[in-house]
Amino acid sequence: MSQLQGILTRLKNLQEQSGGGEPAQRYFEVNGERKCQVTFHPKTETFELEVYNEKEKPKRYQFDNVDMITIEIFDLIQ
Repeated sequence: MSQLQGILTRLKNLQEQSGGGEPAQRYFEVNGERKCQVTFHPKTETFELEVYNEKEKPKRYQFDNVDMITIEIFDLIQ
């Protein structure tokens, strides 16, 4: 399985986990270091990507397309 497919699978599982209406979240790490957190909001069907950078406040981005956030996460963990 390619890395892109793995990210996409995790995001789709995140959507399924939030079936009760509550937001679900997942972290993405590289060598034990958190790179980002993804939260799926089922009411609005949007993803929120929180990107962690050293010595900076985390930055948040909204996505309504699972493919776009998959590519963004892929770029972050490369």
